[in-house]
Amino acid sequence: MVFGLLFLITVRGMGHFWPSDVARLELTGGEAKYALGEIVDEETVSATRLKDNGVAVPEGRETVKRLLLKVGNRNLNGFDFQWFNDIEFTNIAYPRKAVVIERREWGNFYGFVKGIREGDKPLTIDGSPWPEMRKRIARGEALRKDIAHIEREQMGAINYGLERLRLKTRKLELDGVTSGAPLADIAAERDALNTRYAALAEKLAKLNQDAGRDVLLLETVNGVASEVRFYDIVRAYRPNAMPLPAKLKHYLSKLYEFVASEPREANTEGGVFPAIFGTVMMVLLMSVFVTPFGVIAAIYLREYAHQGLLTRIIRIAVNNLAGVPSVVYGVFGLGFFVYFVGGTIDQAFFPEALPAPTFGTPGLLWSSLTLALLTVPVVIVSTEEGLSRIPRSIREGSLALGATKAETLWRTVMPMATPAMMTGLILAVARAAGEVAPLMMVGVVKLAPALPLDGNLPFLHLDRKFMHLGFHIFDVGFQSPNVEAARPLVYATSLLLVLLIVALNLAAITIRNRLREKYNAAET
Repeated sequence: MVFGLLFLITVRGMGHFWPSDVARLELTGGEAKYALGEIVDEETVSATRLKDNGVAVPEGRETVKRLLLKVGNRNLNGFDFQWFNDIEFTNIAYPRKAVVIERREWGNFYGFVKGIREGDKPLTIDGSPWPEMRKRIARGEALRKDIAHIEREQMGAINYGLERLRLKTRKLELDGVTSGAPLADIAAERDALNTRYAALAEKLAKLNQDAGRDVLLLETVNGVASEVRFYDIVRAYRPNAMPLPAKLKHYLSKLYEFVASEPREANTEGGVFPAIFGTVMMVLLMSVFVTPFGVIAAIYLREYAHQGLLTRIIRIAVNNLAGVPSVVYGVFGLGFFVYFVGGTIDQAFFPEALPAPTFGTPGLLWSSLTLALLTVPVVIVSTEEGLSRIPRSIREGSLALGATKAETLWRTVMPMATPAMMTGLILAVARAAGEVAPLMMVGVVKLAPALPLDGNLPFLHLDRKFMHLGFHIFDVGFQSPNVEAARPLVYATSLLLVLLIVALNLAAITIRNRLREKYNAAET
């Protein structure tokens, strides 16, 4: 069943990136003569079902074949997908000149290219317009990179610096400093940042003006004119005229975009890189917290604690913690870590930022700690089992040679128990990477404006909210208004999450196996 499920999400997810042919249906009724789009699904339904829904079905028909077309042109039609019964069209063709335009907004456009306009002047193009189109699409992409660099990195750094200066000023006010050299230095630094910001704003305005220069003139299959700026085009292609190598190249570029770029269109287009980054960062931080705490607790219970009633009760409590629903950990993390600990940290170390919270709000640190608390029983139990398998004679031999109990534990017992510790960590990583419910309360968001790691001090921002692959699946699959467009992304993101968990586990398993080989002789 597991392999069947993996096969299903692999086929459905990876097939999303293949450039399907564009079909043109010749319609039999209504104002529109044709429908143009990708056939994404088909089914056979009973004629009775359609008649119950008010569809006129010819007598003698018991079943009707239906095609689901991704017709795009959402800015013109108001929808992306449309069902067509086989009694509503007479012919299916695949015109070679049909073009697909992937836009940054409003989804795909399906139609035909009619020309190019530069400013107010239509261009005269001899032969195919595609060389000129590729050149202007590349220009639009370069403009997008320049604008994104200015907005996110340069202006973002200035805004970050201005906010730090504001907090410094507020801190001085709280300390009773209302004049003097410190405030003068802050004012001078603020003026310098504002000057740089004004220069960047002027440069940005010029780039935005250039972005609107080139326009692609288009026409739908029913002759409705439309146009789109080259700046807003992600890619343009003619799937019906593409040979297999070109389709394969297109497929790989879409796959790379999915893994390495940011989401668009409310997470239904583009990539999931921020979600991958957030998931990996959260799991790594969780591992840093859970491993030492779980190992120390296990060593105390096994090596130092008196093996009496109290110890047995503690072990039972630890085992029962593993069965607590994860959402309960989320509620506890929100109340204890975010409101209590985070609020106390804000009062003690960030009074100048109040009432706006710094650590008293959900973020990466509290998410990692909550999941560390959720997974620590696994590490404790696994480590204790590893310690119990080490023969008593090894401990007695070390003590007989003059080593203290602490030296025996640190130099002999713990290295031999390392494979068991790694096993606990593997199980903890597998569970933490797939959890969603607690994260929804302590730090995960639908769309994070910035990554938790950047070039601004202190570089790793533990107070920031982040994106997560598990929550991305929930959001796209159950919160998206465009269900048909989101469905393939749910499969693709699910496959990516499974692969990420497998990769993290393989890394830990490799380390564990090497340690097991190293200490195998001693155990036997």
